[in-house]
Amino acid sequence: MFSRIRVAATPDPPSRHYGATAKTWPTVFLFGLNGGAALSFALWQSAALFRPMRPLVVMAIAGLLVGFGTRLGGGCTSGHGVCGVGMGAKDSISATLIFLATAMVTVFIYNRVVS
Repeated sequence: MFSRIRVAATPDPPSRHYGATAKTWPTVFLFGLNGGAALSFALWQSAALFRPMRPLVVMAIAGLLVGFGTRLGGGCTSGHGVCGVGMGAKDSISATLIFLATAMVTVFIYNRVVS
């Protein structure tokens, strides 16, 4: 089931809107992501006060796990939850329910067992 689902959080491929080709739009996206952060740091002093709650290594591992889960689930939670459920896609509805149930169990275990 999960290998068939391909739902992005954007309704159209970004390359259609910004003139980037299918091969270059990931680079343009990453540039914009980093450029937006740099602009934020340049414009607002309070942005520089942000400190991660965990060590950088833990954050990097968490990011890799999120990427793995996104690949496994055939899209991100926003893509399935907003676009997929909005379109009435049964795969997206089941994926969103699985995401929510997993999140609830994770929070329960963290708050009741680990803490």
